[in-house]
Amino acid sequence: MFQLQDNRISRIDLLDQFSNPRAGAFITFEGIVRNHHEGRDVAYLEYEAHQKIAESEGKKILEEARESFDILGCYAVHRTGKLEIGDIAVWIGCLASHRDACYQANRFIIEELKTRLTIWKKEYYSDGTSDWVNCKTKIS
Repeated sequence: MFQLQDNRISRIDLLDQFSNPRAGAFITFEGIVRNHHEGRDVAYLEYEAHQKIAESEGKKILEEARESFDILGCYAVHRTGKLEIGDIAVWIGCLASHRDACYQANRFIIEELKTRLTIWKKEYYSDGTSDWVNCKTKIS
């Protein structure tokens, strides 16, 4: 399952969704808002998304991961709205019988989410300026 949400991501709530007696591995990835980017001090950031398209594509990515890797389950959630330093921007969890499938699926999911989702990031800097990051085209 893939989800966009504008409230804080709770890793505790997400972890509760993963339980399977066949599992021998559980891997998570957390993308965390950092206080710097390319030599600039970041104060906070905002994510905007074309929700319908992003959620549809996110679900496709997770389906592809389930088909391509020997995993028992996967889940991903991405934040939108204003995020402070230290907030979780994206969380991914994969469950499998063996660790290698978990690692591979998790890496596949984050790389595909970053490439294919209609989500845009705007950084706000400590000097009062802001800039869209890696944003070639933005849909209104």
